[in-house]
Amino acid sequence: MAQINPTVGDIKGNAEKILSYAEEAKGKGAGLVLFPELALTGYPPEDLLLKPSFIDDNLKALSALAKKIRGITAITGFVDRKADIYNAAAIIHNGKVACVYHKMYLPNYGVFDEQRYFQTGTTPLNFILGGITIGIEICEDIWYPEGPARAQCLAGAEVIVNINASPYHIGKAGIREEMLITRARDNEVIIAYNNTVGGQDELVFDGRGMVIDERGGIIARGRAFEEDLVVVDLDIDSIEMARLHDPRRREAKRAADLNVRTIDLGPISKKPSKAKIRHAMPEPMEEAEEVLKALVLGTGDYVRKNGFRHVVMGLSGGIDSSLVASVAAIALGKENITGVLMPSGYTSKESVDDALALAKKLGIKTLTIPIGETFDAYLRMMEKAFRGTRPNEAEENMQARIRGNILMALSNKFGWLVLTTGNKSEMSVGYATLYGDMAGGFAVIKDLPKTLVYRVSQEVNEYLGKQAIPERVFTKAPTAELRPNQTDQDTLPPYDVLDRILKAYVEEDRSIEEIAAAGFPKPLVKRVARMVDRSEYKRRQAPPGVKITPRALGKDRRMPITNRYENRGK
Repeated sequence: MAQINPTVGDIKGNAEKILSYAEEAKGKGAGLVLFPELALTGYPPEDLLLKPSFIDDNLKALSALAKKIRGITAITGFVDRKADIYNAAAIIHNGKVACVYHKMYLPNYGVFDEQRYFQTGTTPLNFILGGITIGIEICEDIWYPEGPARAQCLAGAEVIVNINASPYHIGKAGIREEMLITRARDNEVIIAYNNTVGGQDELVFDGRGMVIDERGGIIARGRAFEEDLVVVDLDIDSIEMARLHDPRRREAKRAADLNVRTIDLGPISKKPSKAKIRHAMPEPMEEAEEVLKALVLGTGDYVRKNGFRHVVMGLSGGIDSSLVASVAAIALGKENITGVLMPSGYTSKESVDDALALAKKLGIKTLTIPIGETFDAYLRMMEKAFRGTRPNEAEENMQARIRGNILMALSNKFGWLVLTTGNKSEMSVGYATLYGDMAGGFAVIKDLPKTLVYRVSQEVNEYLGKQAIPERVFTKAPTAELRPNQTDQDTLPPYDVLDRILKAYVEEDRSIEEIAAAGFPKPLVKRVARMVDRSEYKRRQAPPGVKITPRALGKDRRMPITNRYENRGK
């Protein structure tokens, strides 16, 4: 299983990567190598699929690639075109595309829009290679108990190969594993589940492919958040023994209407290996560690795949900017990061000291650009227009917008990508300044609730083996420092309370009555819900950021801005 990191639209580069890994797999004695779903085009190609030239180029690349792959059978994802277009898998054998399978189950929920683009496949496919019957599937096909795997196995498949582009979120790996174990046991079949890896806009693909035997035992795993080549020998004889002892299969086969296409590719293109190959099992990860890995991969790929070499961000001395700077330093290298301190008259000495201490520990460059004089000039400029009013958020947010201007000026001058530092808790309730701290190109921790920000920041220090993020950053009260003695809790409930309300309201779509019944004061729940609802227009204008939670703001949660439905209770 070649767990590779393709780039959407880089058809030539993806084809070269596929060929390289196919050669490596052949060199290791493999007879069959799997590549991910839509590996040739990258996933998801979205509206590139509406361009006929894009489909043409992917088909030409597949034809050229097939001629170069010899001595090993390869399966790779691509876009097929007949009367319509299909999410497809090509079986490459003896220098040609021997057969094509069309994905039968098209996901159309969460971040998926496959029914917008593809026609549904209608026929399960088995192929015989070296006397072994193998069923081929694509991603969503395996998630249905009565999906193609059932028919394929009853028609004789001893192995199911499933190629994927399954994006990461917290808890997804465990859900996948449980499902695959169930599917393998129910069908008494070996399952080879190969997943792509890498960042694509908001999505991160975590790899972690698996090979599972007919008893549900995991015999191989791909590494998490890294490219990998998983090479393993399969014991097919045990499947026949298991099925001979299971009379239920005979009853199921008699009752089933098996419409499975089967093709025989002939002998396997390799010499039998003398020793059984077992792939090393990677160690499992704690949640904070895998979230850090996801942020690093998603940020690094977004920056590099979009042609940037250097990033810039504001350093406030707070936990959010400290985590963003740390992720960037790990992902891109300390030499490619610039942190900008932009103190005002409200900025404490402790905040400046903490920001400089972080930068020193990470080894990143800093610039200090005070905003006090500029802010005073803004106040003078607006004095006539604001006459007769009390100072409020308008004056406070001027400071955030001055800082946004500074960062964007550096971006324009030097070609640096601006990383924003807002978290999910703030973005949910609109505790962010449009065209101020929201200004930038990529929102690294956009989908991290504040409580998770602290946990992942602790993981940063463990990962780096030093106190890169100063201890005081963890213990001091969060503050925007836009007015004297300001803290976040002047406006928001404590984050441990806010995050639980937001999880129920934003991620689980709970009503106000349900959330209040769980033990939260109803007036507080109504206030938080109102803040969430009123801030949709801000979130629409926010940069993309890495999806971490099961339901992220943006592509995952699509609420109308103009909306009079009230779910706030009586």
